Amino acid sequence: MNKLQRARRRTIAWITLPILLLAVSVYGLAYGSVSIPLREINQVLLHNDDSTYRTILMDLRLPRVLVGLLVGACLAAAGALLQGVMKNPLADPGIIGVSAGGGLAAVITMVMLPQLSYLLPVTAFLGAFLTAVAIYLLAWDRGASPIKIVLAGVAINALLGAVMNGVMVMYSDRVQAVLPWLSGGLNGRSWHHLEFMAPYAIIGLIASLFAIKPANLLLLGDDSAQLLGQRVELQRLLIILLSALLAGTAVSVAGPIGFVGLVVPHVIRLLIGEDYRFLLPLSILGGGTLVVLADTVARSWFDPIELPVGILLAVIGAPFFLILLKKRGNFG
Repeated sequence: MNKLQRARRRTIAWITLPILLLAVSVYGLAYGSVSIPLREINQVLLHNDDSTYRTILMDLRLPRVLVGLLVGACLAAAGALLQGVMKNPLADPGIIGVSAGGGLAAVITMVMLPQLSYLLPVTAFLGAFLTAVAIYLLAWDRGASPIKIVLAGVAINALLGAVMNGVMVMYSDRVQAVLPWLSGGLNGRSWHHLEFMAPYAIIGLIASLFAIKPANLLLLGDDSAQLLGQRVELQRLLIILLSALLAGTAVSVAGPIGFVGLVVPHVIRLLIGEDYRFLLPLSILGGGTLVVLADTVARSWFDPIELPVGILLAVIGAPFFLILLKKRGNFG
């Protein structure tokens, strides 16, 4: 792909993705068990309308769409950063164990310490944060190579999954409340969930924009980045921790939704290249679009059953991962 083609694709992506995000958001507001005409949506959002539609839109669908946007944006940003810092398109918060750390912390909070449920975003972040640190330390040997981080993450992921299952067996009488969350979904998400996740998500997304320059420099290779005066290991650690914040925030509200951080950044990278000045913001837009679209499909196409969005995304993402793995042939 030459520079002219890449520039043209970037322009098209900058125009297309915001329009697609807006269209998907409107689709999410309009469709569900009750379909709402566009004129009614306009009436409710722009005017003081006390109809039944207002209750459905303002109390149920609008906060759910906004939560979905933030969840998708956080997961895609985390995936894009991890793929760059590890130089591996297979890196993803779910695959290397960061999401599992946040998920385990969230399960422990909900099952063993339900009185602290209001701290769920904090505990999920701390779980993801400690997992990221553990992975980094396990991979450290006069430096932490990307392949060692991935392999350590896979092992930690399996371990945390076993611990989570053990906690659920020990507290089987309380598991019923956690099962819907474990499937990964946005059912029942309200303004309350948006309020307690939004500060963490916004801080993480803004901070991720400041990681664009170091992420681009790390793409040059460790030796080249060091020659340019970069503290490679410190920057890699900070970017991994930032990814933990983003993943933990998403997990705390939506549960362990997988493959968003894998699929979206990789597709964007194939279209517009590696430059994080374009890759990261477009991945954020693409992640929000994918989660809202998948959630709307999951709750409207299978009526009267509402399919958890995590299941639908796994059905989409797992074949994509296998195709990618087949093409790559290794983790390099």
